[in-house]
Amino acid sequence: MSLLKAEFNAFCAALAGTTFVQQWGGAQVWKVGGKVFALAWFEPGRQPEITFKVSEIGWEVLREAAGCRPAPYMASRGLKWIQSFAKPGLSKKEVKTYLRASYDMVVAALPMRTKVTLGLEDAR
Repeated sequence: MSLLKAEFNAFCAALAGTTFVQQWGGAQVWKVGGKVFALAWFEPGRQPEITFKVSEIGWEVLREAAGCRPAPYMASRGLKWIQSFAKPGLSKKEVKTYLRASYDMVVAALPMRTKVTLGLEDAR
């Protein structure tokens, strides 16, 4: 069973320094430091399409997993993004784990100044 819209948005909102915008035809887009770490489409009667950044290992494991695919547009640009889009897809727990990992990868790549501004890193 996949995350519902409210669950997805609540989970992403609870991560430090995140911002939300609805764009690209109604996608729920979550960013940290201005960089996307998760997005999702929720249409009545359809399985949610939840997209997130993955590591090299995550890419190898998920790109051919049942209910998952390389994320349209993003993966075609050479980026390692996966979309859970159909049954069986990923469980709620797995989606949350991958969303958190995506967030962590994006935060790690942010400039130190941005991390400090967002309260994600102590000024040293």
